[in-house]
Amino acid sequence: QFSPDGKGAASGSVDQTIKLWEVATGREVRTFEGHTEGVWDVSFSPDGRWILSGSEDQTLKLWDVETGKTLQTFSGHAAVVAAVSFSSDGRTALSGSLDGTLKLWEIKTGSLIATLVGFRDGEWIVMTPEGYYTSSVDGDAHLNLRIGSRVYSIDQFRATFYRPSVVAAA
Repeated sequence: QFSPDGKGAASGSVDQTIKLWEVATGREVRTFEGHTEGVWDVSFSPDGRWILSGSEDQTLKLWDVETGKTLQTFSGHAAVVAAVSFSSDGRTALSGSLDGTLKLWEIKTGSLIATLVGFRDGEWIVMTPEGYYTSSVDGDAHLNLRIGSRVYSIDQFRATFYRPSVVAAA
């Protein structure tokens, strides 16, 4: 991916690194090391200060472009993180995984804000880490609740956890 000013480019690699390149010369400027498996995607923050990476190790990492140091590690996906992107203000990030979810993250704290899941029938669910959710008309038909080894239909808990206003506020 090109840096916002177009002078740099970042690449992820199966060798578990991210490389920062000077576009005009093709010179390697810096190597970022810290993922334990291949890097599938990289994204620059809007101000160009940070790089976000997604990896086969199921994490995202936030890197300082100047120092090459890891600033934050985001964990929560159950498969390869195949796509990463910053919001236009740089305060949040979105990650897409082969686990079938999109996750919205707060950059400053590394906290998960919400998980978005779409289903093949066109239905969808958005859930907060606290368990509150909103969904399309029949989206929650895909949702169950497990307590210990017992699984329950969400219908029994909908009055407690179906909170579109709480999800929107998050």
